[in-house]
Amino acid sequence: MSKQLIEALTSSKIYQDYERAFSEATGLPVALRSVDSWQLPHHNKRFENPFCAMLAQRSRACAACLQVQQQLSETASNEPQTVTCPAGLCDIAIPVRTGDQLIGFLTTGQIFCKKPTETQFNRTLKLLADWGVQLNEEELHEAYFDTKILSSRQHESVVKLLSIFAEHLSMVSNRIVLQEQNAEPPVITRAKQFINDHQTEELSLDQVAKSVHTSKFYFCKMFRKVTGINFTDYLSRVRTERAKNLLLNPNLRVSEIAYEVGFQSLTHFNRVFKRILGQSPTDYRGQLSRA
Repeated sequence: MSKQLIEALTSSKIYQDYERAFSEATGLPVALRSVDSWQLPHHNKRFENPFCAMLAQRSRACAACLQVQQQLSETASNEPQTVTCPAGLCDIAIPVRTGDQLIGFLTTGQIFCKKPTETQFNRTLKLLADWGVQLNEEELHEAYFDTKILSSRQHESVVKLLSIFAEHLSMVSNRIVLQEQNAEPPVITRAKQFINDHQTEELSLDQVAKSVHTSKFYFCKMFRKVTGINFTDYLSRVRTERAKNLLLNPNLRVSEIAYEVGFQSLTHFNRVFKRILGQSPTDYRGQLSRA
């Protein structure tokens, strides 16, 4: 569920607008990833750190980066967290929730929280050598020291911005969940239309199920789950609603209306009408005339 929600959020206009504005304003990459994602969130994205991009091309270094993402997933479930990778760069994750459920993280980073040193770079080179990673040292050096450095205040502001947006995304995700819960399956929509079109006829559950190409058992179960009532009750309510409109016409007898809306006997019509509306068709009509 969380993966589908994250996909819906990342394809939304509000997320795409924010991602573009945030990255252009800060020069930092930003991504929204699900809790169970095993991908590097900023790889091949605009504003990806060139140093990180070089390491991501080597499997051992890539595995170390994924471990950092795993560490963020474990520590940022309740509040924003910043984790420092073995090369000394920092990544930031902010939790995104739907109700009480953690669905993903807003992430940014690939930055230094303090100015890097040559000693730090040399330790990183040794670490890469221990991993068996061979890259151009001059290019690595340039990319490493070109990495963006955030002051503590800038870091705090970035976290605050992403936290505010994470709250907004939580509200959007709640709306998406509600829409999905309330969304009516197409098979039920088609069935309702068929019932409305044929309500005056002697209509059976078999006929409706066949009209939407499902088995009687499956349709019966699905219809009750979606509408909250069974097929017979729904058909009775549709016919009763039409009867209410026809009762506005004083020239039509109650018996005529009963057969017009699809009931096979006046007795059955009276019984169903009273069960649904709490009064007989005659009393209902009398109430209308007094209004």
